[in-house]
Amino acid sequence: MQKLARQVWRMIDVIMGVLLMAMIVLVFANVVLRYGFASGIRQSVELSRLWFVWIVMLGAAVALRRGEHLALTEFSEAFFPRAVPILQRLCWVVVLVAVGMLFLGAWRQTVSNWNNISQLTGLPTGLMYLSGVVSGVLMAGIAVIRLINPMGVLAVLEEDARQ
Repeated sequence: MQKLARQVWRMIDVIMGVLLMAMIVLVFANVVLRYGFASGIRQSVELSRLWFVWIVMLGAAVALRRGEHLALTEFSEAFFPRAVPILQRLCWVVVLVAVGMLFLGAWRQTVSNWNNISQLTGLPTGLMYLSGVVSGVLMAGIAVIRLINPMGVLAVLEEDARQ
């Protein structure tokens, strides 16, 4: 199971890298065409915006998995050292509620906008909101695992960091 999870997260890293590279190439080509040849790629703005949203949403899930989000633990560790495990679990419950709201809102927007087709790209505008659905599912999975077994997950993360 852990091997499958590692492969999924590596695939997400690859997808984010490919999207970022494609976005850079597309925007650079559009700038060169616009200023050098007085033309441009009409779809570039819309595609780069879509890819950027996907990178941000997938990146939020990756950062949550790696524990790289901003955390203020000095106060709780200094004044309530025995309560730290309880406070951590409480934080994961709050994260679970927040990503649940993200998932529901993004799902509703995806369904509502799936039949709206973009004039420039011909893609459904629901693709923008689908990134929130995917990110919400990934982050909810992380929150549930950390809520149930925070120490087991930390060992896997440390092992991943060593590789």
